[in-house]
Amino acid sequence: QVPLVESGGGLVQAGGALRLSCATSGPIFDINTMGWYRQAPGEQRDLVAVITRSGSENYADSVKGRFTISRDNAKNTVYLQMNSLKPEDTAVYYCNAHMRPSPIVPYRDYWGQGTQVTVSS
Repeated sequence: QVPLVESGGGLVQAGGALRLSCATSGPIFDINTMGWYRQAPGEQRDLVAVITRSGSENYADSVKGRFTISRDNAKNTVYLQMNSLKPEDTAVYYCNAHMRPSPIVPYRDYWGQGTQVTVSS
């Protein structure tokens, strides 16, 4: 297993901002897409934003114009800048990477441990 290590969650007031980071902690042969998902209590895990190796971005409608995803390929790191946060953004945020640690294994999804984001009204 090649873990993804997340950081940057926390408690913020509505209208505030947070920046999440996620990096691989082991050697990686290749990473395809990277992204962020979130899961609120009692809800399914939903896509927030994804970014391809070449930098193409895709966002959930609920976060368009407020969140920005970016990545640093040299550091195997993906970021999520979250602005104008709303109470409904409260959830556990999970980093995802579609990658393969070595050339002898296929691409598959890897997940971080999750980081809590809480937005108070």
